Amino acid sequence: MARYPTPIIQLINQLKKLPGVGSKTAERFAFSLLDWNEGNLEQFALAASSLKKNLRNCHECNCLIDKMHCPYCMDNGRDKTKLCLTSSVRDVFIIEETSAYHGLYHVLGALLSPLDGRSEQHLQVDRLKERIDKLSIKEVILAFDSTLEGDATALYLKEHFDLWKIQSTRLAFGLPMGSALDFVDRGTLAHAIDKRF
Repeated sequence: MARYPTPIIQLINQLKKLPGVGSKTAERFAFSLLDWNEGNLEQFALAASSLKKNLRNCHECNCLIDKMHCPYCMDNGRDKTKLCLTSSVRDVFIIEETSAYHGLYHVLGALLSPLDGRSEQHLQVDRLKERIDKLSIKEVILAFDSTLEGDATALYLKEHFDLWKIQSTRLAFGLPMGSALDFVDRGTLAHAIDKRF
């Protein structure tokens, strides 16, 4: 890296922490921010600094919310017999954009990955079982990335659902192996939801 002034280097180092942002991209972003006026920079800094303060996770589904009531759990128009499991809150927004699913959600927050230290305890299966029983769920949809971690988590949970006599399906139709949901076009994802198995 060229010998930039310290504030630029500090900003570049922070920007490189974002997924998919390498040194060159971080440099471009940093120099682009130099062209912003003071007001826009302050709004950007305020939005970033207040992100964690103004957001929280729903205590029922673990989705990300900015209000007192969860728009998914409290929506009486949703199919309360279906529960869609995702590994991250981002996946909920991606699925919602398709308008193909109208049930409830449950965000696990992680997938099984022994190499990263994420074991069965991270899935909080007991909490999931309590919610399934409380809501009288008839079908659980496993909406995980088509990766080794996603497949391992799906297989692990499917064993539990079989024991609990709960129907479980998995998004697969049209999703290429190794793909992440946020890189799949909305039409393909909508079709995968509709044609789950």
